[in-house]
Amino acid sequence: MLNKLKPKSEFTRNVLTLMTGTTIAQAIPIAISPILTRIYTPEDFGVLALFMGLVMILSSIISGRYELAILLPEKEEDAINIFVLAFLIISTISFILFLIIFIFNDFFTELLNNQEIKYWLYFIPIVTFFIGLFNLLTYYNTRLKNYKDIANASIIKALVLVSIQLFVGFFKDGVAGLINGQIFSQMFANLKLFKNIFLNQKNFFSSIDIQNIKKVAIRYKDFPKFSIWSVLLNTSVQNLVNILIPILFSYATMGFYALGQRVLGLPSTILGKSVGQVFFQQSVQEKKKTGSTRKIFLSTFKKLFFISFIVFTIIFFTITDIVNFVFGQDWIESAKIIQILIPLFFIRFISSSLSTTMIVYEKQKMELLINLILFTTTIMILLLNQKNFFNFLELYSFFMSINYLILLGYFYSLSKGKQK
Repeated sequence: MLNKLKPKSEFTRNVLTLMTGTTIAQAIPIAISPILTRIYTPEDFGVLALFMGLVMILSSIISGRYELAILLPEKEEDAINIFVLAFLIISTISFILFLIIFIFNDFFTELLNNQEIKYWLYFIPIVTFFIGLFNLLTYYNTRLKNYKDIANASIIKALVLVSIQLFVGFFKDGVAGLINGQIFSQMFANLKLFKNIFLNQKNFFSSIDIQNIKKVAIRYKDFPKFSIWSVLLNTSVQNLVNILIPILFSYATMGFYALGQRVLGLPSTILGKSVGQVFFQQSVQEKKKTGSTRKIFLSTFKKLFFISFIVFTIIFFTITDIVNFVFGQDWIESAKIIQILIPLFFIRFISSSLSTTMIVYEKQKMELLINLILFTTTIMILLLNQKNFFNFLELYSFFMSINYLILLGYFYSLSKGKQK
């Protein structure tokens, strides 16, 4: 009886495995959010958002984007050597980053206009290293189809995160608990995925070869050459706002905005990322067999649109009551922010999940151009609306939604497999 209830499609099974783990991992922080918003102030969350904004921008490029190439080669030894290459790059850049922060700490502190961030700047290379390693391990385990382990790693990360944030928050004022939770959760999440290398891949270390590392570095050189700048711009589009809002407006405003991002980001984090990982892996397989990914693209698009429409419609009409009841009256400004950003997150939820189509067809140059347009649009809107935060949000949501709609059309065109 139970076997009949199991999804027959491998795609659906893999998505459900990742989604289940991700849902649990997200449910844990959500469950304690009402406590955290009463322990920590909007200013504390603003400092955390600034810290993580810097971390996410740096961690997106710390591997040279070679982790994306792990799924592409036919030979397993090539994938292993790409992994080693990316790990060496992550370690080197993290060390260089620490030296830069150590030397220019006072300059960065003054630039960010917040003395509380001074001490925490030293931890940016550490968190950046662990996130870069986690991304690398995730792609390698995706190649091995270890979706259950990826899901369990997310749960472990969430458990460590909330435990530290609650424990430290009860005994110490300020942002210390929030940032320490991020540091240790990222560290422990890697241990679960690392075990597959030591326990399940017996030929892993014997497959490492200096000449082969050089070969794959050259073969997939377009990833650091073009994709690294592309993802830097893409991540900056989402995280540069987190850096500039506290500087141009206030850290409290950033705290409200961060909560809004967290609520609206749940569908993407819970489902979008899971669908995107499996879509990437199956698109690679379908392209190898047929030369096209149109079938899997359309199937995934329909599912994403249906889910996105229902979820974001419900959020729009209920968010004011939810914020008031769950987070408290002090956070009610976040509800208005969420309603303004819903159209953008609705479209971006679908577009981001299907964006790996460009990687499948190795369109790094086009990806760079697209993200340059998104980055430029964001900066222009922000700089032209420094006096009114909500005017900025309305224009940002409108123009970025249009950009992501155009991107969806381009992804579909690529999926046909007819481009030269």
